[in-house]
Amino acid sequence: MDRLIYTAMTGAKHILEQQANNSNNLANATTTGFRAQVDAFRAVPVVGNELPTRAFVVDATVATDFSPGPIQQTARELDVAVQGKGWLAVQTADGAEAYTRHGSLKLSENGQLLTQRGDAVLGDAGPISIPPDTRIAIAKDGTITGMAANQPPTVLGRIKLVNPAENNLTRGSDGLFRTRDGSAADADAAVNIIGGALEGSNVNTVDAMVNMISLARQFEMQMNLMKNAESNETKASQLLALN
Repeated sequence: MDRLIYTAMTGAKHILEQQANNSNNLANATTTGFRAQVDAFRAVPVVGNELPTRAFVVDATVATDFSPGPIQQTARELDVAVQGKGWLAVQTADGAEAYTRHGSLKLSENGQLLTQRGDAVLGDAGPISIPPDTRIAIAKDGTITGMAANQPPTVLGRIKLVNPAENNLTRGSDGLFRTRDGSAADADAAVNIIGGALEGSNVNTVDAMVNMISLARQFEMQMNLMKNAESNETKASQLLALN
């Protein structure tokens, strides 16, 4: 009897967690460069000499969907989209290196090239700065060329583009990706970007909505299993009382 309760109880709990992750995917269906989270259930045995046949149901995040999103032309000079596999390297507030596909960039009041959330975009020699009153053009290899009035074009730096192994990346609570050991990935010359464009989210809204309905039905099924377990226990107690 309690085996059914263990399975149904933990199944219902983690279905709610999976529903939350699915809702997060839906909420980011229009977020630039977002990568959908993929979840799956697995069984974990209950440790203990008296409970050798019991098992919990656990919702484990097995992967991130790294498939590319659609490219949308914006014609904005500070917008870039990574073409194919690869990442933009940024420096977070704590000085650590992280990776993003969100290529909507901006300039700070000091001329530093930043992401929309305020992280510094890294170049080959550290954060990139743009002189005042300078228009820029970003080449497909990440090279940034500055064009000031009455001045010849000048190379201001090159955005650090990386392509670490996907199984070595982990998503942080801030939405940025990092290597599992925290080390900085090497620049990859094979990674290309498209200027004047942004990459959309790779979340399939139809699949996410269907998954939401499926999870709701699974939760209802687990609750029915717990009700059946309670009913069976009540009837068993009545039979024992008669004996």
